[in-house]
Amino acid sequence: MTTDLAERYGAPAPWRRPVTIGVAVLVAVVGLTWLAWTAWFHSTPAVTSEVITYDVAGDHEVRSRVNVELADDVEATCRVRAYSEDHTTVGELAFTPVDGTNEVVIRTERRATTVEKLGCTAPGQPRPR
Repeated sequence: MTTDLAERYGAPAPWRRPVTIGVAVLVAVVGLTWLAWTAWFHSTPAVTSEVITYDVAGDHEVRSRVNVELADDVEATCRVRAYSEDHTTVGELAFTPVDGTNEVVIRTERRATTVEKLGCTAPGQPRPR
C-alpha cells in the first residue's frame, strides 16, 4: 500500500516559498545597507588627531604639537595627557583645536616622560579620534 506524502501530510501552501525568499532578500538588503553605512560613517570622522612631537620643557611643563584634521565648520574638543616615568598621569589638557598643527603646553604636577593623545570629539562623533 503506497500513499502519496502530500495526501498523507498535506502540501505546503504555494505562496510560502516565494514569500520566504522575498523576506530573506529584504533582510539581506537592509543588513548590507546598514553595514555599508556603518563602514562609511566610521571611516569618515569629522575630526581626527595625532601627536606629532612633544618636548619635556621642565619639571612642570610639556610642550606638544598635535596635528588635527577638521571637516568644514566643525567645532571640536581635543585632549592630551602627560605621564610620568612610573606611568602615572601627571597632567592633562583639553583644548579647542584649529585645523592643522596645534602647539599646546601641558602643565604637570611633576616631571613627565611622555604625552598621549586621548583624541578629539565633535558633535555627532562621541568616540575620540
